[in-house]
Amino acid sequence: MSEAVFSAIGRRKESVARVVAKVGNGVLIVNNKAPKDYLGRGVLVDIINQPLIETETEGKLDFVCRVNGGGLSGQAGAIRLAIARILVKLNPELRPVLRKKGYLTRDPRAVERKKFGRPKARRRFQYSKR
Repeated sequence: MSEAVFSAIGRRKESVARVVAKVGNGVLIVNNKAPKDYLGRGVLVDIINQPLIETETEGKLDFVCRVNGGGLSGQAGAIRLAIARILVKLNPELRPVLRKKGYLTRDPRAVERKKFGRPKARRRFQYSKR
C-alpha cells in the first residue's frame, strides 16, 4: 500500500516554493534544514505555521519544502501559500477557514520598477535651491 503524498506550489514576490506533504508526525524541512536554521527569524517560522495552527493540523503532516528566489520574507510567504493549498487538497472543508484568513490568496505585490531620471522607483534627487 502506497502512502498518500500531496504537493503544491506557492509564490510570493520573486520566491517559488515547492512543498511535498505526507502523513507523519509534524516534521518540517526547508531546503534540507530546520525552518529556524534556514529562515533565521522566529517571525518567519510563525508565518509558515499559520495555516497549520488555524486548521489545528499541527503535528499530523510532514512537509519537505524546496524554495528558491527572492528573500527570506518572500520565501516564507510562498511556503505558507503552498502549505495552505496542500491542506485544501487534503481536506476541502478547510477551504473557508483558510480563505477567510487570506492564506489561499496569492499576494500580488511586487517591487515597483525603477524609473529613469530618479534614484529609485519614486524617490527624487534632492532639490537644491542654490
